[in-house]
Amino acid sequence: MNYVDGFVTPVPKRKVEAYRRFARKGAKVFRQHGALEYRECIADDLPPAKGVSFPRSVKLKPGEIVFFSWIVYKSRAHRDRVMAKAMKDPAFAHVDPKTLPFDWKRTVYGGFKIVVESKSRGRTS
Repeated sequence: MNYVDGFVTPVPKRKVEAYRRFARKGAKVFRQHGALEYRECIADDLPPAKGVSFPRSVKLKPGEIVFFSWIVYKSRAHRDRVMAKAMKDPAFAHVDPKTLPFDWKRTVYGGFKIVVESKSRGRTS
């Protein structure tokens, strides 16, 4: 089974386009270094939760929106190799956390082993 890095990120609405540009660069770098898949999704339906919601998990502030993102790898070892290469890539060499279009300190992230996987076979209902 594959391995996934997952992220929940608060982004100021006024910086969504800047975040998309940053994410496109990230997608290109991670894919060039071997990631199988890279996805960035903007919140569209975040109903209030009785537990910990996505907005609550990142301490969402007024004027911000949540992005849910993931990167897929062959395995954790593969992730570690891809991540090491991506972090050394010149595209990220001059990234200053202070100038990012989001608050990295409030991003929730982690690596996950896939335990159940179901893929579409191209059929629709």
